[in-house]
Amino acid sequence: MQIRNATTGDLPKIRKIYDAAKSYMDTSGNPNQWPVGYPPEEFLRQDIELDRLFVCEEAGVLHGVFLFAVMEDPTYRYIDGAWLNDKPYGVIHRIASDGTKSGIFKSVLEFCIEKMAEGNITNLRIDTHADNKTMQHLVEKYGFEYCGAIYLENGSPRMAYQLEHINL
Repeated sequence: MQIRNATTGDLPKIRKIYDAAKSYMDTSGNPNQWPVGYPPEEFLRQDIELDRLFVCEEAGVLHGVFLFAVMEDPTYRYIDGAWLNDKPYGVIHRIASDGTKSGIFKSVLEFCIEKMAEGNITNLRIDTHADNKTMQHLVEKYGFEYCGAIYLENGSPRMAYQLEHINL
Protein backbone atom coordinates (compact mmCIF):
# COMPACT_ATOMS: atom_id res chain seq x y z
CA MET A 1 0.00 0.00 0.00
CA GLN A 2 1.39 3.37 -1.04
CA ILE A 3 0.45 6.57 0.80
CA ARG A 4 0.75 9.90 -0.94
CA ASN A 5 -0.56 13.44 -0.74
CA ALA A 6 -4.07 13.78 -2.11
CA THR A 7 -4.64 16.04 -5.13
CA THR A 8 -7.73 17.89 -6.30
CA GLY A 9 -7.94 15.33 -9.11
CA ASP A 10 -8.52 12.66 -6.45
CA LEU A 11 -11.62 14.39 -5.05
CA PRO A 12 -14.26 12.29 -6.88
CA LYS A 13 -12.58 9.07 -5.69
CA ILE A 14 -12.13 10.48 -2.19
CA ARG A 15 -15.84 11.30 -2.02
CA LYS A 16 -16.65 7.69 -2.99
CA ILE A 17 -14.41 6.44 -0.16
CA TYR A 18 -16.16 8.67 2.36
CA ASP A 19 -19.55 7.57 1.02
CA ALA A 20 -18.53 3.90 1.44
CA ALA A 21 -17.30 4.59 4.97
CA LYS A 22 -20.52 6.42 5.85
CA SER A 23 -22.56 3.50 4.52
CA TYR A 24 -20.50 1.10 6.65
CA MET A 25 -21.00 3.30 9.71
CA ASP A 26 -24.74 3.42 9.12
CA THR A 27 -25.02 -0.37 8.96
CA SER A 28 -22.65 -1.05 11.89
CA GLY A 29 -24.48 0.97 14.52
CA ASN A 30 -22.77 4.33 13.99
CA PRO A 31 -25.22 6.43 11.94
CA ASN A 32 -24.57 9.76 13.69
CA GLN A 33 -20.81 10.38 13.52
CA TRP A 34 -20.77 11.85 10.03
CA PRO A 35 -23.79 13.55 8.47
CA VAL A 36 -24.53 13.02 4.77
CA GLY A 37 -21.95 14.85 2.67
CA TYR A 38 -19.32 14.95 5.42
CA PRO A 39 -16.64 16.06 5.10
CA PRO A 40 -17.58 19.04 2.94
CA GLU A 41 -15.56 19.54 -0.22
CA GLU A 42 -14.19 22.85 1.08
CA PHE A 43 -12.58 20.97 4.02
CA LEU A 44 -10.98 18.52 1.60
CA ARG A 45 -9.71 21.25 -0.73
CA GLN A 46 -8.22 23.19 2.19
CA ASP A 47 -6.55 20.06 3.54
CA ILE A 48 -5.08 19.33 0.09
CA GLU A 49 -3.74 22.90 -0.13
CA LEU A 50 -2.18 22.52 3.34
CA ASP A 51 -0.58 19.17 2.36
CA ARG A 52 -2.32 17.31 5.17
CA LEU A 53 -4.78 15.10 3.25
CA PHE A 54 -3.40 11.74 2.18
CA VAL A 55 -4.66 8.78 0.19
CA CYS A 56 -3.85 5.07 0.41
CA GLU A 57 -3.33 3.65 -3.06
CA GLU A 58 -2.61 0.24 -4.49
CA ALA A 59 -2.17 -0.49 -8.19
CA GLY A 60 -3.63 2.92 -9.05
CA VAL A 61 -6.79 2.38 -6.97
CA LEU A 62 -7.55 4.57 -3.96
CA HIS A 63 -8.66 2.55 -0.94
CA GLY A 64 -8.32 5.02 1.94
CA VAL A 65 -8.10 8.68 2.88
CA PHE A 66 -7.12 10.54 6.03
CA LEU A 67 -5.94 13.84 7.43
CA PHE A 68 -2.61 13.85 9.22
CA ALA A 69 -0.80 16.85 10.66
CA VAL A 70 1.55 17.75 13.45
CA MET A 71 -0.40 20.60 15.00
CA GLU A 72 -2.27 21.72 18.06
CA ASP A 73 -5.87 20.73 17.53
CA PRO A 74 -8.20 23.38 19.05
CA THR A 75 -10.78 20.74 20.01
CA TYR A 76 -8.11 18.98 22.10
CA ARG A 77 -7.44 21.98 24.36
CA TYR A 78 -10.17 20.91 26.76
CA ILE A 79 -10.62 17.27 27.69
CA ASP A 80 -12.98 15.77 30.20
CA GLY A 81 -10.22 13.51 31.47
CA ALA A 82 -6.50 13.99 30.96
CA TRP A 83 -4.04 13.64 28.12
CA LEU A 84 -1.05 11.41 28.85
CA ASN A 85 1.25 14.42 28.43
CA ASP A 86 1.34 17.91 26.95
CA LYS A 87 4.15 17.33 24.47
CA PRO A 88 3.77 18.15 20.75
CA TYR A 89 1.69 15.59 18.87
CA GLY A 90 0.44 14.49 15.51
CA VAL A 91 -3.27 14.06 14.80
CA ILE A 92 -5.21 11.70 12.57
CA HIS A 93 -8.67 12.80 11.51
CA ARG A 94 -11.33 11.72 9.04
CA ILE A 95 -9.76 8.34 8.29
CA ALA A 96 -11.90 6.30 5.91
CA SER A 97 -11.63 3.17 3.83
CA ASP A 98 -13.55 1.90 0.83
CA GLY A 99 -13.88 -1.40 2.70
CA THR A 100 -12.18 -3.53 0.06
CA LYS A 101 -8.70 -3.78 1.61
CA SER A 102 -7.70 -4.74 5.11
CA GLY A 103 -4.79 -3.12 6.92
CA ILE A 104 -5.57 0.50 6.02
CA PHE A 105 -5.36 1.68 9.64
CA LYS A 106 -2.03 -0.09 10.19
CA SER A 107 -0.58 1.46 7.02
CA VAL A 108 -1.82 4.91 8.05
CA LEU A 109 -0.35 4.53 11.54
CA GLU A 110 3.04 3.45 10.17
CA PHE A 111 3.03 6.39 7.74
CA CYS A 112 2.17 8.90 10.48
CA ILE A 113 4.84 7.58 12.83
CA GLU A 114 7.42 7.84 10.04
CA LYS A 115 6.36 11.44 9.30
CA MET A 116 6.47 12.34 13.00
CA ALA A 117 10.00 10.95 13.29
CA GLU A 118 11.14 13.71 10.92
CA GLY A 119 10.23 16.26 13.62
CA ASN A 120 11.11 14.05 16.61
CA ILE A 121 7.43 13.98 17.65
CA THR A 122 6.57 10.97 19.81
CA ASN A 123 2.86 11.44 20.52
CA LEU A 124 -0.15 10.78 18.33
CA ARG A 125 -3.78 11.65 19.08
CA ILE A 126 -7.05 10.55 17.52
CA ASP A 127 -10.72 10.75 18.46
CA THR A 128 -13.87 8.96 17.48
CA HIS A 129 -17.60 8.79 18.13
CA ALA A 130 -18.82 6.61 21.02
CA ASP A 131 -20.76 4.48 18.50
CA ASN A 132 -17.73 3.83 16.30
CA LYS A 133 -16.79 0.44 17.73
CA THR A 134 -14.60 -0.40 14.72
CA MET A 135 -12.33 2.61 15.29
CA GLN A 136 -12.26 2.06 19.05
CA HIS A 137 -11.12 -1.52 18.45
CA LEU A 138 -8.38 -0.42 16.04
CA VAL A 139 -6.92 2.34 18.20
CA GLU A 140 -6.86 0.08 21.25
CA LYS A 141 -5.35 -2.78 19.22
CA TYR A 142 -2.46 -0.53 18.20
CA GLY A 143 -1.74 0.74 21.71
CA PHE A 144 -3.62 4.03 21.96
CA GLU A 145 -4.87 4.82 25.46
CA TYR A 146 -8.29 6.29 26.15
CA CYS A 147 -7.85 9.73 27.76
CA GLY A 148 -11.40 11.11 28.04
CA ALA A 149 -13.97 13.08 26.08
CA ILE A 150 -13.28 16.06 23.86
CA TYR A 151 -15.97 18.21 22.30
CA LEU A 152 -16.23 19.39 18.71
CA GLU A 153 -17.12 23.02 17.94
CA ASN A 154 -20.79 22.02 17.77
CA GLY A 155 -20.58 20.47 21.26
CA SER A 156 -20.68 16.87 20.05
CA PRO A 157 -18.55 14.61 22.29
CA ARG A 158 -15.81 12.34 20.98
CA MET A 159 -13.72 9.67 22.67
CA ALA A 160 -10.11 10.86 22.68
CA TYR A 161 -7.06 8.60 22.55
CA GLN A 162 -3.31 9.12 22.68
CA LEU A 163 -0.33 6.99 21.74
CA GLU A 164 2.75 8.24 23.56
CA HIS A 165 6.47 7.56 23.52
CA ILE A 166 6.40 6.17 20.02
CA ASN A 167 9.74 4.56 19.36
CA LEU A 168 11.41 6.42 16.56
